[in-house]
Amino acid sequence: MSPQPVLASSREELHRALTAGGRVGFVPTMGALHGGHAALVRRARAEVEGPVVVSIFVNPLQFAPGEDLDRYPRTLSADLEICAAAGADVVFAPAVGEVYPGGDPMVTLDPGPLGGVLEGVTRPTHFRGVLTVVAKLFGLVRPDLAVFGQKDYQQLVLIRRMAADLCLGVEVLGAETVREPDGLALSSRNAYLAAADRVAATALSRSLFAAEKAAADGAAAALAAAHAVLAEEPAVAVDYLALTDPELGPAPLAGPARLLVAARVGTTRLIDNLAIELAQTEGGR
Repeated sequence: MSPQPVLASSREELHRALTAGGRVGFVPTMGALHGGHAALVRRARAEVEGPVVVSIFVNPLQFAPGEDLDRYPRTLSADLEICAAAGADVVFAPAVGEVYPGGDPMVTLDPGPLGGVLEGVTRPTHFRGVLTVVAKLFGLVRPDLAVFGQKDYQQLVLIRRMAADLCLGVEVLGAETVREPDGLALSSRNAYLAAADRVAATALSRSLFAAEKAAADGAAAALAAAHAVLAEEPAVAVDYLALTDPELGPAPLAGPARLLVAARVGTTRLIDNLAIELAQTEGGR
């Protein structure tokens, strides 16, 4: 049986739990943990010899009015078991007032132009909330290394950029997306899917894998293959399908690229992405 991590709910309890030496690893989450989160904790555990901290905090600052803040699943007891099995030493699970003691912060982080594309079009205040809370958690935990999932790829790119641009001294690692056997990316929001919608949702990953196969014929072929898969599933309302470079800039003519998709399936909005390698085609297209 894995030892239970120390549960800290206040800043003082967190600081007392972090007296051990060694490099500190950190995995920020909003709870409702699953196998994807466990993989992040295991990655952090493999990277550092000191304590591994997991935060569980549903951050209200990254939810716009009308989004699913109130219904976002809270499963702390189950989360603690997952953290223990994956090798976490400390779980920081603060109340909102502990993270934002004066209410909404007067100073927040502007994500810049990258925060206004892709997810930022539909959720224009989202990344301001994400970067602000991650910066606060970095300040509280003082990690040497933090691990984020590649499923939330735009978030990963922005947090890496924030850590570099603001000289935060945190190494930000991206861990591979963990998938169900049918390809659906693990997500806490998958729990919202009705049975038929759960089947339809696999169109997101199938579109990405179709593009990966077609990438040998160039960017246009890759995008066409992805669009064709999505068009066959009427239950999937596509928000965007975008091909970019690995830093979310313009797509290259050839070489490493990223394909990102967002769609609403029933009442649930899902995202996914995949690294693909574009082949050079005649005429550079």
